Amino acid sequence: MKESVHPLTLELLDWISRHSPSYRELMDAWRTSCPRHPVWEDAEIAGLVEVVDDNVTLTLQGRAILDANVDRRSH
Repeated sequence: MKESVHPLTLELLDWISRHSPSYRELMDAWRTSCPRHPVWEDAEIAGLVEVVDDNVTLTLQGRAILDANVDRRSH
């Protein structure tokens, strides 16, 4: 069964998996005009992403959720 995850969170996880960004690159790419759009914070709090030596990566849990929810063959 697929775990219910917000579509923007899935989009973020997919983007990270494809780009292997630095923290700064991620913040520049995912900047928003909404003062508190929490997609990054939600993913970080949920343990789906981590920052190690300024590189943003998916955790094992983040990778599992992405794999379970995104048909990556269509990309």
